[in-house]
Amino acid sequence: MTDADPVRLYRTVRLIRRFEERAVELVHGGQIVGGIHPYLGQEGIAAGVCAALGADDVLAGTHRGHGHVLARGADPARMFAELCGRVTGLNAGRGGSMHAADLSLGVLGANAIVGASGAIVTGAVWAHRRRGRDTVGVSFFGDGAVNEGMLLEAFNLAALWRVPVLFVCENNGYATTMPVAGAVAGSITDRAAAFGIPAVVVDGQDPEGVRVAAVAAVGRMRAGGGPELIEARTYRFDVHHTFEHAVRLDYRPPDEVTRGRARDPVDIQGSRLSDADRAAVDAEVEATVDAAVDFALASPQPDPADALAYLYASGLTARTGGG
Repeated sequence: MTDADPVRLYRTVRLIRRFEERAVELVHGGQIVGGIHPYLGQEGIAAGVCAALGADDVLAGTHRGHGHVLARGADPARMFAELCGRVTGLNAGRGGSMHAADLSLGVLGANAIVGASGAIVTGAVWAHRRRGRDTVGVSFFGDGAVNEGMLLEAFNLAALWRVPVLFVCENNGYATTMPVAGAVAGSITDRAAAFGIPAVVVDGQDPEGVRVAAVAAVGRMRAGGGPELIEARTYRFDVHHTFEHAVRLDYRPPDEVTRGRARDPVDIQGSRLSDADRAAVDAEVEATVDAAVDFALASPQPDPADALAYLYASGLTARTGGG
């Protein structure tokens, strides 16, 4: 089933926006240690794609992955707790910003390795299909990943074995500070075409447009059509990483940022709602995020004595000391 309700789609976009804004505040307040990669401006992609997925589908994201996890339905309170390193987090505070996962929702994890989501999702979906399941998967990655060998190898295997993976490139124009024009020869969709994978370019700032494209792709894949690629052209409103708030890197012209921020996915989707519906969703989201932050900050810190817990899948305890 897919969700075409414009109110629900707006709620997802608005939730991700307010979650990320509050997460940045927590970084500045010292409650989130090490910083985050904000998803501000790209919310429409996660919301639109995840609205096209079924309950048994899987996905993997990127270092800029909070939006993917939230759009899939993860509890924002436990997500905040994860970012704050608390034991009530989605992964007991062990994954943090770049490795949050929720296997109960098919979220195989955010990933700090550029391009790794393609290999992870291709393998996972292939395994599900071998067991006779009707699973499709989504691999989110940025424009900086399209030259990574691991992602291209995933394209190759998915195409050869007709694994139903939707490769979603969130092209925000920059790989950290490198403009896409200086890093990618040809086009991103041509990368897919080289492997016989159908590809389409969509406006990543329009959540409904992304949803429509994802619904069509998922439908074809579930019917046996093999992998597809969506290049969602978007714009990152904030910094690559919150450390930039301190170092003030200068690589995006101010007028470019102004133009990019003028097409806000929250406003684009919000314009499809009545004023009353939008106000009601905004109030609901604000209450949810407030409660989520309170939950996270009230949650206990991990016990240092458990630092080696969860290290082995078998449950074995690691030895201390030694060389």
